[in-house]
Amino acid sequence: MAQQNESVRQLPDWIVDHMRKYVETDGKEGHIWRGVPTLLLTTTGRRSDRPQMLPLIYGKDGDRHVIVASKGGDAKHPAWYLNLVAQPSVEVQVAADKFSAKARTAVAKERVELWKLMTKIWPAYADYQNKTSREIPVVVLERA
Repeated sequence: MAQQNESVRQLPDWIVDHMRKYVETDGKEGHIWRGVPTLLLTTTGRRSDRPQMLPLIYGKDGDRHVIVASKGGDAKHPAWYLNLVAQPSVEVQVAADKFSAKARTAVAKERVELWKLMTKIWPAYADYQNKTSREIPVVVLERA
């Protein structure tokens, strides 16, 4: 995790600890969190131009990984989402599998189907959507 920037210090300790264990054990610890699968997403900071990593719940749609930019139903998009909109080339770690990917926001019918997939994995996403007027983005990660 030496490549992480100073924003890691702003993250809650439990997230930093989760990422550290995930990286150190190649996902043996941390891949499953509270009974759901998580991946590590590294975006490029749109202002800092530095790598920024976060653990996120994911789903699978064929060969694609799917994540949700919920920020707990906040009125604003999470920074990681704004980063990947600005620079869609990302790095992903799923357990021990590390790969480059292109990120894009799902739209229309695809979003509807992927939203169903993700709310089955983490039902709280539906509550988060009810808390905000913004449409919570569903992001598709495709290997580069």
